[in-house]
Amino acid sequence: FQEYKLALVQCYGRYLQQFVSGHLDDIMGDIHQFTSTFFPNGIRNKNAALTVYALQARDVCIYQMVCSSDRNLQNKESLQTCFSVLTSLRLTMQVALPQENLCWLIYNGTILIYTICRHLMTRGQSAKVLEYLLWASVCMESSIPLLSVHYMTWRATLYTAVSQCYFDCQAGIHGEIFARRGLIKIDELKQLENISSSLGKSETEKIFREATLKMSVMIFKRTVYESGRQTVSSRPKLRVGRKKSLKWPHTPAQQLLTEMFDCAAAQFLAILEALSDRIRSVQQPDPLVPDESEIPEVISELFLAGLEILSVFSVFVNAQIIKLNLKQTSECVYIYIYIKQNICVLTAGENGISGDAAVKFIKLAFSYENWHVFDSAIEFVANFLQAQDDPTWKKAEMELKLLTLMKPVLFPGKCEHELSISKGNSKEEMLSPGSEKTQTFRKGSLKHREPSHDLINLATTVFSCLSTSKQNVLPDKEILVDVIMCLWQKCKPEFQQIQMSGSDCLEYIHKHEAYQWVHILWIINEVVQKSSLADTSVMFAEITLCLAAVLENIADS
Repeated sequence: FQEYKLALVQCYGRYLQQFVSGHLDDIMGDIHQFTSTFFPNGIRNKNAALTVYALQARDVCIYQMVCSSDRNLQNKESLQTCFSVLTSLRLTMQVALPQENLCWLIYNGTILIYTICRHLMTRGQSAKVLEYLLWASVCMESSIPLLSVHYMTWRATLYTAVSQCYFDCQAGIHGEIFARRGLIKIDELKQLENISSSLGKSETEKIFREATLKMSVMIFKRTVYESGRQTVSSRPKLRVGRKKSLKWPHTPAQQLLTEMFDCAAAQFLAILEALSDRIRSVQQPDPLVPDESEIPEVISELFLAGLEILSVFSVFVNAQIIKLNLKQTSECVYIYIYIKQNICVLTAGENGISGDAAVKFIKLAFSYENWHVFDSAIEFVANFLQAQDDPTWKKAEMELKLLTLMKPVLFPGKCEHELSISKGNSKEEMLSPGSEKTQTFRKGSLKHREPSHDLINLATTVFSCLSTSKQNVLPDKEILVDVIMCLWQKCKPEFQQIQMSGSDCLEYIHKHEAYQWVHILWIINEVVQKSSLADTSVMFAEITLCLAAVLENIADS
């Protein structure tokens, strides 16, 4: 914070004060006043580039200062400042755009706009940042030097961000239309490059392939669901957990994947994007999907396709080099598995699935409550994560462990049912009103409920993660928040009963053996403090106050 403030006040601010003595934001609303103030000698003046650079650097400093004080942009003032910065960047680029010699500043401006907009998109501001991302895309298309193939990858990234904004705003058709427009722009440049190219042929092909892939993924994101609506009557019913593998493709979603993408990595990326939804929390399960009956079927097909691609890296663990035909075409997918110190390290070039993608797929399965895919995918990825020493993978392993422990806490009935089946209990034994298990449950329900083993295990594990791990391998705060919410929701009713006992609090705890609940609440509070989450939600203050009240009542008893 101090470094950016120093640069803003003593460097860029001082330079810009020669043009205006008042508040700079007061003249940002009118382009004519803005131009006459900061470029009195015209934009062609030799000092114009320095002025544009100073204006952009000032905006960077302001944004970084906001992030330092409010990283999650929870305050309205922080959001307003970010949008003011975006407006300033757009105005500066509008003035500089006609000058080809300032194209590098236009390019820098698009990067700054993209960075800030991406941050705001994570805070649910996609509708408001859309116009700025569109502006950045238009700038890349309007500057002749930036139309070269060298900047094609970045243009495709901006196109993708615009499409994602449309999808976030529940305007998928516009997202697909813009992605198809991007494909046209890419194809136009590709045709020009085929005539005369300054880069090597293999390099340009790689650039265009990557750009085309990004657009195709955004098109697939909507097309796969639209095709599902049209072919609902002919879709085969999926049976989860079948052991016999079928030839690929064997579902309409897989058929579309095969038609649009020519390698497993691209297909897996398309699956992730089609399943991703910013409205849906990855760590907080929500099985609800749109009312159309065909949508859940499409989602199941996508998960099945992703799981089958992942399984390729797990089935053949004893071979060193494997050739697997995933598609009924002349092309084959080559997967190389190197055995090193009894650890399977998977590398497959363009057909390899990155660890980040695999972890995201598992989190999505958790979010959709697709437990078959969740459990199976973790088995495929677990060995890979355990074999890695990099902090990034240790962090991912820790996050998946927490999700695995959250599952029986959030869905105890479902897990108990699965456990009973695995032990061979009959349906009659499980459901019989007079069975021994049912009677035991009824007797236990009359007593004060003790925390389950799964709840205690989750609490102690998350506490251990924060106590023993280094700062760079801690789980994401989003997951920590969800774990804390999960624990607190289970604990809160119990502590309401404890607090109702008033001065007899200690006697109540002794009588009902509620020590473990107090211990779990203490753990929750410690996790909140260690993860620096205390100032981010009222819920965390409630947890601390509840613990303090219980301890005070115990002391007074």
